[in-house]
Amino acid sequence: MSTDQKSTAPALKEWPLWEVFVRSKQGLEHKHCGSLHASDAQHALQMARDVYTRRQEGVSIWVVPSAAIAASDPGDKGEFFDPAADKIYRHPTFYEIPDEVGHM
Repeated sequence: MSTDQKSTAPALKEWPLWEVFVRSKQGLEHKHCGSLHASDAQHALQMARDVYTRRQEGVSIWVVPSAAIAASDPGDKGEFFDPAADKIYRHPTFYEIPDEVGHM
């Protein structure tokens, strides 16, 4: 690598962090596989393909900048999720499911 290339290529530590989600051949949803540093979305997709689907187990990859993800605080789980507990009508205990429906 020439001196010019070293000075223009951003250092790895400056690359943004990306979260990687892969959908397997048998799966219906994407699952979080891990994180990686990449210069842009296309680069992140290529790296995710090489790192997380080496055995051709994936059919779809999503990469999301880590900075774009908003998450609840695990310490607030009580007050964050408790409001759903007082809405008992959301639980299927009030409904009778016909036998023809199968497992649900």
